[in-house]
Amino acid sequence: MVKASICTIGDEILIGQIVDTNSSHISLALENCGVQVTRMISIPDDHADIITSLARELDSNDIVISTGGLGPTKDDITKNALAELFGAKGWKTHEGQLRIVHEILHSRGLDVLDINLKQAEVPDCCEVIENHHGTAPIMIFTRPDGHKLYSLPGVPHEALGALDEVLADIKKHFKLDSIYHKTIMVYGFAESALSQLIEPWEDSLKSLGIHLAYLPNTSTGIRLRLSLFGGEESANALKVEKALSGLREILGDNIYSEQDETLESVIGRLLRGSGKTLSAAESCTGGMISHMITTVPGSSEYYLGSVTSYAIAVKEKVLGVPSETIEANGVVSSEVAAAMAEGVRKLTGSTYAVSTTGLAGPGGDERNPEGTVWIGVSGPHGTITKRFQYHNDRKRNIERFAASALDLLRRYILNDKQ
Repeated sequence: MVKASICTIGDEILIGQIVDTNSSHISLALENCGVQVTRMISIPDDHADIITSLARELDSNDIVISTGGLGPTKDDITKNALAELFGAKGWKTHEGQLRIVHEILHSRGLDVLDINLKQAEVPDCCEVIENHHGTAPIMIFTRPDGHKLYSLPGVPHEALGALDEVLADIKKHFKLDSIYHKTIMVYGFAESALSQLIEPWEDSLKSLGIHLAYLPNTSTGIRLRLSLFGGEESANALKVEKALSGLREILGDNIYSEQDETLESVIGRLLRGSGKTLSAAESCTGGMISHMITTVPGSSEYYLGSVTSYAIAVKEKVLGVPSETIEANGVVSSEVAAAMAEGVRKLTGSTYAVSTTGLAGPGGDERNPEGTVWIGVSGPHGTITKRFQYHNDRKRNIERFAASALDLLRRYILNDKQ
C-alpha cells in the first residue's frame, strides 16, 4: 500500500491564527485514489525543524505533501529548507511560473517587484507544476529511493487548485491499490456505549481484514467507517455486506443510513414525493431544527415552517398551549412538548410536527437539570414525547437537542410508513 504523510508548515497554524483545512481535503483525495494517509503533522517556521521533520516523514512514507511557507516574505523559508534537504546545487527560474507572476500582478494593477520575481525561482533539483491561482509554484522533489515530496502553497484555493495535477503525477509514478470504504450512520448511542455493544461484532471484522473507525459528531451521531485496503472492489463490497448483516441485527433502526448523510437529509428522503408535510415548534433550540431541515435541497416541497416560541406568551397565544398545562407541569415537560407539537401542526396544517422545550444551560433545577429537553412529535397516529438529558456546554446541548428531535421524528415517520 502506498503511504503518505501530510505536513503543514507555518507558525500561524500552530498558534491557532489560521485553521488548517487543506489537510482534510488532501487526505480525502489521497484516500479516494488509493493512497493511505498515515500521519498529519504541523511544522513551525524553523529551517532546521522543517528539514528534520520532512526527512523523517520521507523515511517512513512513499509520499509527503507539504503546504505553506512559500510566500514572498522573509518568514517563508520552506523553499530554502527543501533546497538543502534535497541537495540542490543552485537555482533556476521557471519561465512558465514567471509568466503567471506577471499576469497575476498586472491583472491586480500591481507593480512587479524583485521579491515577486523570486517566486518563480526554484531549486535546480525539482520539477514544477505551474500554479495558475497564485505566484508560488508547486515543487516536486524525488529521492533516490523513489520517495517523493510535493510542496504546495498554503493558501487553500491555490493548494486545492493544484491537487488534480498532483494526483495525476502520483498515479503516474506509483502503483496504487484500491481502498474500499463503507459508511454507516448511527444515532442514539454514546460512542463508548456503542463500542461496548458491538464489540463482539467488531472483533469478527479482523478475520475479514476490515478496519473500523468511529467518527462521532453532535449533529449526526456516530459515523462508522468500514475500510478494506487493496483487492477488487466487488469482492470487498461483498465482504462488507456480509459483515453488515450482523450489525443490522444488533442496531436495528438506530442505523439511519448506510451512506454518508445527515438526519435531515434522511427525513427529506422519507417525505419528498409523499405529499406529506412537516412543521416545527421550537423553544430551547431557537430555530436550529428549522435551519437543519432547510439546508436540504428541495425541502420547500415538504417543510411548511416553524414557530420559535421562546417566550411562554408565544407558546400560549400562537401555539395555543393552555396556561393551566404550563402551570401544572412546568414549561419543560412532556405535556408542554406535546401541546406545542399539536399546536404548530394545527396552525400550519402539516402532516407531522416536531417540538422542543428544555434547558440548554446554564441553570436548571432538581426536576429538570441543565441539559434537559422534552421533544414532541405529532402526526396522524397521535403524539409522542421523549425526554433526553445531555451534559455539554450550551451550544452543543442545543445541537444535540435538535439532532435528537430529528431522530425521534425520523422514527415516527418510519413507523407511520409500516
